Amino acid sequence: MENHKPDDTIKETLIFDIITRKIEQLPETDRKVFKHGSTYVGINAAFCGLIANSLFRRVLHVTKAPVASGLPMAVIPFVTATFSYQAFVSLPLITGDLSCETCTVTRGGLVGFIVGSLYPIFLAIPMNGGLAARYTSAVLPDKANFLTYWIRISKPIFRKMLFPILLQTTFAAYLGSKQYKLLIKALQLPEPDLQMT
Repeated sequence: MENHKPDDTIKETLIFDIITRKIEQLPETDRKVFKHGSTYVGINAAFCGLIANSLFRRVLHVTKAPVASGLPMAVIPFVTATFSYQAFVSLPLITGDLSCETCTVTRGGLVGFIVGSLYPIFLAIPMNGGLAARYTSAVLPDKANFLTYWIRISKPIFRKMLFPILLQTTFAAYLGSKQYKLLIKALQLPEPDLQMT
């Protein structure tokens, strides 16, 4: 039985090179969508993190350490969402592993929903819970009522975060659709330097 791994690697490298060359032929504004699209999703995730952090700080009456809680709530969601979008949407498009517009939109929307909006909200819970316990700004429950307390505290915050969640999900799905359409546009461009041998 033959092992086709080296041939598959050569084929994947060839596809990646062709798609990359085609993308380089696009106008500068279109290329920026591929280069910086994941960064835009990350910036929106950072804003979601900061909004969730602010809401939890208000509910728990935490007034101290605004930078200590704000900085990680911006940086961690930014980095996570940027790399997740790059890994699940942009890179598979460029390597040819993702060739369906519906799949691209769905992946983009899921990354925006899970990593770009829900993750920052869930990250804000232990961050601000720890600060509330440290500075005794709110009465925290004992271990028996722990889960019901955090569900009760989080429900109004999730309601207030509904618009940022929908915005982030819609934006990431739109960006996936835009990247797919630009990829199709790039693949239809002629290659002037290609010689048939």
